[in-house]
Amino acid sequence: MATLLITHPDFLDHDTGFSHPERPDRMRAIDKVLGHESYNALERAEAPLREDVEEAILLVHPSHHLDRIKNTGESAKKRNGGLHLDTDTLMSAGSMEAALRAVGAGLDAVDAVMEGRAANAFCQIRPPGHHAETARPMGFCLFSNAAIAAKYARSRHGAERIAVVDFDVHHGNGTQEIFWSDQDLFYGSTHQMPLFPGTGELSETGVGNIWNAPLREGDAGETFRDAFNSRILGPLHDFGPDLIVISAGFDAHKRDPLGGLRLVEADFIWATEAIGKIAERHAKGRIVSVLEGGYDLDALAKSVGVHVRTLMDLGS
Repeated sequence: MATLLITHPDFLDHDTGFSHPERPDRMRAIDKVLGHESYNALERAEAPLREDVEEAILLVHPSHHLDRIKNTGESAKKRNGGLHLDTDTLMSAGSMEAALRAVGAGLDAVDAVMEGRAANAFCQIRPPGHHAETARPMGFCLFSNAAIAAKYARSRHGAERIAVVDFDVHHGNGTQEIFWSDQDLFYGSTHQMPLFPGTGELSETGVGNIWNAPLREGDAGETFRDAFNSRILGPLHDFGPDLIVISAGFDAHKRDPLGGLRLVEADFIWATEAIGKIAERHAKGRIVSVLEGGYDLDALAKSVGVHVRTLMDLGS
């Protein structure tokens, strides 16, 4: 089975304005890499506007959160300009459709891997999602894409134990908050501290299902790998997931302007391979990877390239 790549041109229409780090050029940079002939074996699909997308969103977010995002999106369309949900998080005329397609990409990816039509999947999407809390958009994020995919896997496909592994430089406070009290959902995160959003301490453990591995500014691959091994991989193995969702942020790269870690492409290969080994042992290799951060365009493109190549190798 092939690795499935899901994306859509409409992700370019989420207009965050001049100088915003989470910008449409991120998609263009990734397109250049994944458009190379060496990625011809990818199965490619467009992120859909699914009829059940709002139903899936409501597995995680209350209706008033969904209504706020929809209403803000409509207002942005009417004024044909950006509207801020907070200092960093805004919506333009094309943002609502992009956000719904981002969620839809995760749902389609879950369907494909759970039904055995793809070995694994990568969702090249924006806006990202791991900072969106149950009822609060923040940190560039409108809906919690990874958490929605996880809960959809449970409701639609009967997956009992689902893990989200997050190696973005920023802690996924939203995913953690959503998973906090559910022992059948696992959240493991490596991230820089102190850094936005200020969560992710070792002491934040939920009901024994939250595993944080905070790193310090300047930490590089060896420290990252040690933390990933000691704090994430062992508990993930013990958890025995039916499906692993990766919150694939690449802003821990040494060139990224929003973080201070020192990772390089080889570290993302290593992390993807390590997750893949556990997925193979417990989850029949089922991995759904969703794009989160990564704001230096060259580092982002190269890191996504090696991540997707590793997924392809795992599925072959």
